[in-house]
Amino acid sequence: MEGGRLLRSPKNDLGETTSYSRGLLLEFLAEARSERSKPFIREEDMHWRMRTVLCCTVLCTAPSLSTMTCAQTNPFTKAQVADRIRKVEDGVDEFQKYLNNRGEDAKNRAASAQSSGATTRRQSANSGDTGTRRNQAKQTKDDLEDAMDDLDRSTNRLRRKFDPTSNYLETKAQMGQVMDSARRVNQVMTKGNYGTQAARYWAALRTNINDLARCYNLTPMGT
Repeated sequence: MEGGRLLRSPKNDLGETTSYSRGLLLEFLAEARSERSKPFIREEDMHWRMRTVLCCTVLCTAPSLSTMTCAQTNPFTKAQVADRIRKVEDGVDEFQKYLNNRGEDAKNRAASAQSSGATTRRQSANSGDTGTRRNQAKQTKDDLEDAMDDLDRSTNRLRRKFDPTSNYLETKAQMGQVMDSARRVNQVMTKGNYGTQAARYWAALRTNINDLARCYNLTPMGT
């Protein structure tokens, strides 16, 4: 007795706990014997419990499966892809600006030479060959400009489809068109001789296009 309260000994508590556990065990065994005599009710109850467990399992695993599927479908964020599209756009603009400046310089040099009237006897003798080479150079230049214009249009289509969508993989078809246009430019660059400066511009742009292609699981271009 402490402060008018009867204290229990640990031994008494242990005994009561043991008795309570023994009672639960006996109750469980009695229920099991009773259920054994009602096989149809027991089977129905078992099926109901199995359905409940299955539903709970599905509900618990559905969010994680959805997250995994989303991660596998979209390996990059939209912001990352948008940054790579911007790099391609900048590269296209820089390359086109270089080609336009080079074309203007060539026209200025031709006009200057024509106005000066400085010709030599050798130039007169080979005027036919010079004209042929000039036409070939002009055709080659036009092929590259046409291919770059096509790449610029494809990139613009990709941007127009990309901005309003939440899932960037919905623009995979437009990215495929960008790759087709880029391969055309690559073929023209391989066949022609445009100098080291043009080759550097195209090498940098091709690298950015290939980086963007990997976001869409598309095969990059070769050199």
